[in-house]
Amino acid sequence: MSRDAIARDAISRGNPIKEDPKLIRRRRTKNKAFAVALAIPVILVLIVLGHMLVTIAVNGLKALNIDFFTQAQKPFGDPGGGVANAILGSLIVVGLATMLSLPISILAALYLAENAQKKLAKLVLVLVNALQGIPSIIVGIVIYTWLVIPMRGFSAFSGSVALAFIMIPLLTTNMREVFALVPGSYREAALSLGVPQWRTAFGVILPAAKQGILSATGLGVARIAGETAPLLFTAFGSPYISTALGKPISALPLVIYEYIKSPYDDWHQKAWGAAFILVCFVFVMTVSMNLKKDKQA
Repeated sequence: MSRDAIARDAISRGNPIKEDPKLIRRRRTKNKAFAVALAIPVILVLIVLGHMLVTIAVNGLKALNIDFFTQAQKPFGDPGGGVANAILGSLIVVGLATMLSLPISILAALYLAENAQKKLAKLVLVLVNALQGIPSIIVGIVIYTWLVIPMRGFSAFSGSVALAFIMIPLLTTNMREVFALVPGSYREAALSLGVPQWRTAFGVILPAAKQGILSATGLGVARIAGETAPLLFTAFGSPYISTALGKPISALPLVIYEYIKSPYDDWHQKAWGAAFILVCFVFVMTVSMNLKKDKQA
């Protein structure tokens, strides 16, 4: 009989055996070594992340002033100005992308959650997972072919469509998991009363998963807010404050890309400021949505 079996037998009889002190010390040493082995990569990641955040904050805070938030881009080489055009452009493009992707994602996630065993649902799930792995620059090229060329120009609308294509598989996957967490008794109760399946999905499952849908949407917005490659081929950027969906529009990622590769120190400073704003937005969205998910759980 093994030592563990002897120990279990002794404990079951109310006579626990005394452990060898050397064996206890050896186990404690192994536990401490394992804890250190796990802590080292965590500490390294935190150090790198902390260094990045501190660098962005130190350089970005220097650029923040009233003009930075209220004025648009100045001509090449002229000091002053701000990124108001980029802030407004990001709000428009990301907001429109969210409105385009949210209904599609909810319907797709409901279908996958309510028909998980069907062959078509399994195929759709495979395609959704595959879409999440497509590089964002490929999405930008595809939307450039589909919309920019036929429309004969870059536009805020084409940029929003590109971001929506990135957002849809992410939202669909997260919302499917949210719908799967709704207790099965909700479905059974509704169906037992003669409620059709489609009405059960929209009238029972959807309201029950409201908080989860909001959390998934917030995480999706944080995910696409920093995308640059798709916007280079679609929205393109503009130095002017614009709200027209059919014309080029700026965004914070585009401003960062344009300013940081310029030869002007003033633009470099503004790029750090735009990066700081973008990081703060993503951080706030991610933390707030995760807190909501924890409260819901």
